Amino acid sequence: MKPKDIADTDRLIFALDVPDTDSARALVEQLGDAVTFYKLGLELCMSGGYFELLDWMVAKDKKIFVDLKFFDVPATVASAVRNLNGRGVTYATIHGNQSIMEAAGEAKGDVKILAVTALTSLDRGDLDDLGFDCDVRELVLSRARRSLEAGCDGVISSGLEVAALREAVDDKLIVITPGIRPVENRPADDQKRVVTVEDAFRNGADHIVVGRPIRNADDPRAAAQAIQNSIAAVMAELR
Repeated sequence: MKPKDIADTDRLIFALDVPDTDSARALVEQLGDAVTFYKLGLELCMSGGYFELLDWMVAKDKKIFVDLKFFDVPATVASAVRNLNGRGVTYATIHGNQSIMEAAGEAKGDVKILAVTALTSLDRGDLDDLGFDCDVRELVLSRARRSLEAGCDGVISSGLEVAALREAVDDKLIVITPGIRPVENRPADDQKRVVTVEDAFRNGADHIVVGRPIRNADDPRAAAQAIQNSIAAVMAELR
């Protein structure tokens, strides 16, 4: 499959998971042009100043992924998604059943909607605990097919399932892969289903989400640039 027409530098999405917007701004400034795309999640949303930060980043020509995993009655999800229109947001996540996905798909406007398949912090035992009596791969494929039918644009999926998605679901599907670890996963890490940068793109991911390997590095900018270099190399190989 030929890679989608996405700038290589935009294929890295940095998870800006920090306690407050002051820390977020400082880290964005530190990373500079090594990162062009950012994920803004729940931690920042609950710290206050989320949309002021979002507007500040858009003004700096950064691309934004609003990762709040909207999950509520369909009308409420539709209203939440609609409120993101015109704010310079590229992607937003939802997490729910068919009617929730359909409501988000109808309300999306200029925002691309991504459905969560199975969180990368979950393994087979966790899915059993949640009552999902099915194979992880089949769950991911089912969610992906249904999301496209509902008018969504793509999914969040572990890199372990991306190859199956590309084989079984329409190629137009946008696939974003979290749980990326440039080095071996550490025992204290809460991400269980992880892949490397190179494997994620070889399997067919459009973007990867990286957080701790950049944020916790001695030099976050250098760590981000190293990942960008890896992305450029693997994309050159795939073209």
